[in-house]
Amino acid sequence: MNEWQLNLSSTSIEWLRAVQKNFDAFIIDHALNERKASASAMTLVAHYPDRSELVEAMIDLAIEELNHFKQVMKIIASRNLIIGKEKKDPYVNLLRGKIDKSDSEAYLLDRLLLGAVIEARGEERFKLLAKDLADKALRSFYEKISFSEARHFALFLNLATKYFNQKIVEERLSEWIEIEKQVMESLPITSSLH
Repeated sequence: MNEWQLNLSSTSIEWLRAVQKNFDAFIIDHALNERKASASAMTLVAHYPDRSELVEAMIDLAIEELNHFKQVMKIIASRNLIIGKEKKDPYVNLLRGKIDKSDSEAYLLDRLLLGAVIEARGEERFKLLAKDLADKALRSFYEKISFSEARHFALFLNLATKYFNQKIVEERLSEWIEIEKQVMESLPITSSLH
C-alpha cells in the first residue's frame, strides 16, 4: 500500500464558522453525502463488473458509507431533524464535469482520482471540525469519520495504481488537485460538507 498525501488547498476558517452557525444544516448535508458516497461506490461496481478487485473494494466501501449514513441519521434523529429531499452538490457536480470521457480507461482513472480527491477533502474538513467541537461524543465521531475518509482516499489511489501506471496516476492526480482548488474557490462558503 502506498503512503499517499494530497496537498489540497486548506479550508478557510470562514467555512468552520458557517458550520458552527448552522450545525443542523451541516449534519443533514453530511448524511446526504454519505448516502451518495455509498451509491457512487455501487455505480462503480455496476460499471466495472470485470475488475474483481475494484468490485470487492467498492462493495465494502458502499457498506461502510451506508453504515456512516446510519450513524449520522441517529445523530439527526436525536436532534429531532429530518433530512428532506436530496439536493445536488455543486462541488461534486462541478468536479464531475471535469472527468475525461474521451475513452473508457481515461474515464475510469478520473473516477478513481475524483473519488480520492473528494474523500481527501472530507478528511480535511471532518478533522478540522472535530478539533473545534465542544461536544465530546460528536468530536469523537468526527475524528473516526476523518480516519475513514483517509483510508478511502488511499483506497481509491491504490486502485488507480493497480489499473494504471504510477506516473500517469501521479500526473493526473496533480491536475485533479488543481481542478479541485479552482472549484473550491468558485463556490460560496456554506454550512455544508463541500
